[in-house]
Amino acid sequence: MPLLIVVVGIAVLLLLTIKIKLNTFVSLIIVSIGVAIASGMELNKVVVSVESGLGGTLGHIGLIFGFGVMLGRLLSDAGGAQRIALTMLKYFGVKKLDWAVVCSAFIVGIALFFEVGLILLVPILFAIAREAKISPMYMCVPMLAGLLVAHGFLPPHPGPTVIAREYGADVGVVLIYGIVIGIPTFILCGPFLNKVCRRLIPDAFKKEGNIASLGAAKSFTENEMPGFGISFLTAMLPVILMALVTIIEMARPKDAGDPGMLYSVVLFFGNSTIAMLISLLFAIYTMGVGRGKTITELMNSCGKAIAGIAGLLLIIGGGGAFKQVLIDSGVGNYISLLVSGMDINPILMAWGVAAFLRICLGSATVAAISTAGLVIPLLAAHPNTNLALITLATGAGSCICSHVNDASFWMIKDFFGLTTKETLLSWTLMSTLLSICGLIFILLVSMVF
Repeated sequence: MPLLIVVVGIAVLLLLTIKIKLNTFVSLIIVSIGVAIASGMELNKVVVSVESGLGGTLGHIGLIFGFGVMLGRLLSDAGGAQRIALTMLKYFGVKKLDWAVVCSAFIVGIALFFEVGLILLVPILFAIAREAKISPMYMCVPMLAGLLVAHGFLPPHPGPTVIAREYGADVGVVLIYGIVIGIPTFILCGPFLNKVCRRLIPDAFKKEGNIASLGAAKSFTENEMPGFGISFLTAMLPVILMALVTIIEMARPKDAGDPGMLYSVVLFFGNSTIAMLISLLFAIYTMGVGRGKTITELMNSCGKAIAGIAGLLLIIGGGGAFKQVLIDSGVGNYISLLVSGMDINPILMAWGVAAFLRICLGSATVAAISTAGLVIPLLAAHPNTNLALITLATGAGSCICSHVNDASFWMIKDFFGLTTKETLLSWTLMSTLLSICGLIFILLVSMVF
C-alpha cells in the first residue's frame, strides 16, 4: 500500500505539472500533503512535516546558492566566462573544438547553475561557430556534457549539495570524488559521443540554429575581458578551498590528539558556506572593483542574480517537503524493509530510484532530493556505505534521460534548430549515457574506498 501511494503521488504530480500546468512548487506541496494524509499521518503532523522538510532543506543551502549565483553572475558580467571559453579554444585549436568546449563548460559549470550556464555559453558557441564557419551543433553535445556533469556531481550545485547534507556526507569529499569521477565521464559523453552523434544525425550538424530568443548577447572585446588566470581562479576558488580542507582532514591521523586552534580555523574556512562567501568577496574584487566597477553596479548584478533563482529555491524547498513526508509517513521505511532481504547494493538502489523519479518528474534536482527520502532508511542496514558515493550515485541517476517533460530539452531543441528526434538522439542520449557512465565509475571507486 505505501508503495502504491508513492506511485499515485508521482502520477498526480505529473498530471498537475504537465497536463494542468500548475506551478511546480505548488504541485509539490499539494502532493506532499496528499501523500502524508493517504499514508495515515496524523493531520496535526502533516503541516509540521512539510514545513520542516522545506525549511530544513532551504536552511542549509540558501546561503550557498545565494553566494554561488552571485559569483557566477559577476564572472559572466565581467567577461570571465567568455575568456575561459576563448582561451580553451586557442589552446586546443579549431580541430579539437569539442575538447575546448567540454573543458570550458565544466569549469564555467562549477560556478553556474545548468540553465544559467547554458544561456551564457550558447551565444559564445554561436560566435565561435561563425568564426570557424561550422555548425554550432559540433559543440552542442560537449558543452552539455560538461555542464551536466557539474550540475549532477559537484557541489555547490543544488542536487549534490542538498543530498550530501541529507545523507550526512562530507561536501568536500563529495566534491573530490565528483571531480575524479566527473572528468572521465564528460570525456566519454562529450568529445567521444559527439563523433557517434555525427553519424546518427548528420543533418543536425548542418544546421545553423537560432538564438534570437536570447536577445542581443553581450560580446566582450579582448581588452574588456579579464585574464584567463584570474577568471579560472575566480570560478574555481570555492572548489579549491573545499578540496584543500578535505585533503587536510583526510591526511590527519584519526588517533591524533587535540587539533588545536589552527586546525579549527582551517576547517572553518573550508566550510561550504564560508568557502562560497570568501569566493564571492574575491569575485567582487577580481571581476568588479579591481576592474573599475562601482559597488552599486556590482550589487545590481547580484540583486538580479538572486531574483533569478527565487523560483528554483521554492521548487527545491518543495522537493525537500516531499522528501520529509516520505520519511515521516513511514513510506521510506516500508520500501527499506521491502528491499532489505534482496541484498541490493545501496549505490544501485540510490541510482535506480533517482533515475526513475527523473524520468517521471523531469527535474533532476527534485528527483535527487526526493530520492533521499526513500534511500535514507535503507542506509541503516548498510552502515559501512560510503555516503559520498551514495550522494554521487543519486546525482548520476537524476541526470538520466532528459526528455519532453524537462524544460532543458525544449531549450536545446530550439537553440540548435533540431527536430524532436534529433534532440532525443543527442541530448537525451548523452544524458542517459552520462548517468550510466557515472554509475559505472562510482561502482569502480566503491571497490577501492
